[in-house]
Parts: sequence; C-alpha cells; structure tokens
Amino acid sequence: MPSPSSSSSLVVDIHTHIYPPSYLSLLRSRKTTPYIYDPPPSTSSTTSDASEAPSPRLIILPSDDDSSRPPHLRGRPIDSSYSSFRSKRTFMSRHGITISVVSLANPWLDFLREDPKEAADWATRVNNDLDQSCTAFNAESLNEKNDDDNNNEKARKLYGFGTLPLGAPPHQITSEITRLKTLPTIKGIVMGTTGLGSGLDDPAMRPIWQTLQDTQTLVFLHPHYGLPDTAFGGPEVVAKSGHVLPLALGFPLETTIAVSRMFLAGVFDEFPGLRMLLAHSGGTLPFLAGRIQSCVEHEREFVANGGFRQGPRRTIWEVLNSNVYLDAVIYGEVGLKAAIHAGGSTERVMFGTDHPFFPALDQSREQWPSVTTNYTAINKACGQDTEAANSILGGNAVRILGLDT
Repeated sequence: MPSPSSSSSLVVDIHTHIYPPSYLSLLRSRKTTPYIYDPPPSTSSTTSDASEAPSPRLIILPSDDDSSRPPHLRGRPIDSSYSSFRSKRTFMSRHGITISVVSLANPWLDFLREDPKEAADWATRVNNDLDQSCTAFNAESLNEKNDDDNNNEKARKLYGFGTLPLGAPPHQITSEITRLKTLPTIKGIVMGTTGLGSGLDDPAMRPIWQTLQDTQTLVFLHPHYGLPDTAFGGPEVVAKSGHVLPLALGFPLETTIAVSRMFLAGVFDEFPGLRMLLAHSGGTLPFLAGRIQSCVEHEREFVANGGFRQGPRRTIWEVLNSNVYLDAVIYGEVGLKAAIHAGGSTERVMFGTDHPFFPALDQSREQWPSVTTNYTAINKACGQDTEAANSILGGNAVRILGLDT
C-alpha cells in the first residue's frame, strides 16, 4: 500500500463519516427520503442462511427512492461500517491512519425543517452521542496500547465535527455552536450547502457566520444536493450510470457554486476570520478560481468597475489563502497539485478517505482503492516521506484543528 514509509508516521483522516446510533434510529423512524429500509427476511431468496439475508438500504438522495425499483434494491446497502466504531478502528488500522475526525454523513439534519424544537433536540442528541462515542473509543485505544508492551504505535484516536440544527431559529443554532466548544472531542462542525434553506449567501446566515468566526469553529463544508438531473440530460441519462454523474460531477460543482456565491456576496469580506474546510479538494474551485476572478474584474455591474453593486473586496485567491482549507480527497495527482496551488502551499491541504463510502467492491481486498489512490496522489505530488507529504497526511490537521496526538 502506498502509505507512509514509517510506522511512526502520523496520518490524520479529516474526511470520514459515521452514523451514530441515535441518527440511525432517526432514519429508521422515517418513510421518506432520507430513511433506512430494513427488508423483511422473506425478501431474500429461498435460503435461510443469515449471511444471505438482504442488507438494510440507505436512501439519502431523491434519485435513490426510485419507485420503479423494489424497496430492497433502492439506495445502497448499509453495513456495520456506516455506524460501528469498531469497524472504524479496523479500517484505520488497515490503512495506517492514526487519528480520524469523524462527521455525520449527509444529509445531516437538513431535512428537519418543520419543527424547530425537533431539530434542536436532535442536534443535541446526535452531538452528545458523537462526543461520548469518540471519548469511549479513545479510552479503549489507550487501554489496548497499555496492555500490549510490544505495541510501539501511537494509540488510535477519534475526534468529531458536530452538526447544527439548521431548521431551528438562528439563536438556537448559535447556542449549539457555542455549546459544542464545551465538548472535548468536537473540533468543528459539518454543514451542507443550503444553509437555512436559501444558500450560504443568505443574509439570514449572518449571526451564524458571526458566531462561527467568534468561536473560531472550523466549518467542514460538504455537498449533498448535487445538480438537477436536467443538467446531465434528464433522469434517464443519470440512471444509465447509477451514481457516477451525481457524485463525480454534481457534488464538486455544488461545492464550487456554494462557495462562489459566498465569495460574490461578500461573506468572506464581512467575516474575514471565518474558516472553512472544503470537501473533495474544493470541487472545481481550484481549477476555476482564475476564471472566477477574471469575471469579477470585468463585471461592469460592480462598483469597482463603475457599476452600482458592491462586488467582493478581496480576490478569490486571497480567500483561498486565508479562509479556506481543502481536503485531499481528489484521487489524482493533477487535482491535488491544483488544490495545493489554490491554497498557496501544502499547509492548507489535509488527507481524507471519505470512509465508509467507496468501499472495495472486491471484498477480498483489505485496502480500499479509494484510499490508496489518495496516498499515491500525495506521494507523486509531494514525494514520499517528504515534509510536504507528511504535512498533508497529518501535520496540518494537528495544527489547524488543535489535535492532541
């Protein structure tokens, strides 16, 4: 495996997901997207072997809930890797990961919009669940290491990104941001691109951005909604290749559009201390930053060019170099080099895996290609076991998130 060359190398995975037990219970209580469908035993074939029983299905995207397919074939199968902290430990061990910063996977609590109290209550429950699970994981790791005199590796650790009740009033959201700072293993928050429902450039987001800036809480921005099927030629075209178009193109462009709207609306000008970590190496932002800046400099409607609308006061490059961090979940050397260039150096890029998504389809393989390709990209772009590579693999995350190793 193209992993760190030394057993003492520190590797921090800042893009890794889990569904805590409380969240699974929420999804199982629902019948509309997002939800978990548990097939009855009779759905399986004629065998009574428990190993052949149908897996629960995770339906999180509208396209997953295809009425033309039987329920036990919708979405994706969900196994213990989605919710088991023991499975997370095994994955970390097999891939040379020392620390994981886990976050609730999409769609978080975005779907709880009708009852503000329900949203706030679930955020408290899920965040407490995550913090307690990380604390228990770390205690167990330390005990295992202390019991093994021949184990020279660092004890594996978990930290977390909390989630926000974005269906609640702003004062309850900001209260949860402040409360999260009291939870010892929580190192930031994960957020989707819709904010309160109208995008991250919505003026109603101001008190939330202000509190995130004041508390120096890192925002891990992650896509979920993608692009409309019409952008790809319609649902029939999308269906021909499953999740490929929505995930390979829709997710990166969703992130790019969301951050570009924030930039154009002056969010980063108003909140210069806001810190954001963008999933999937910022989508297409590193490649399109120059084009975005050129369009801004040539837009006649902006005050700087003689117009009447206030455009962004800082350049997109200044924002990328001061407000934005990028993960290294890009699966290729070219994309990683673009992320490094956009951030101004290797100091703003951090390793990630996107576990438990994109598992090895060949179950006999211990290492996942989706992980080893990211290791390979780092080694090719920076050189194996160089200072730059080690910074991306772990040093940057420790420094930026203030992790105790």
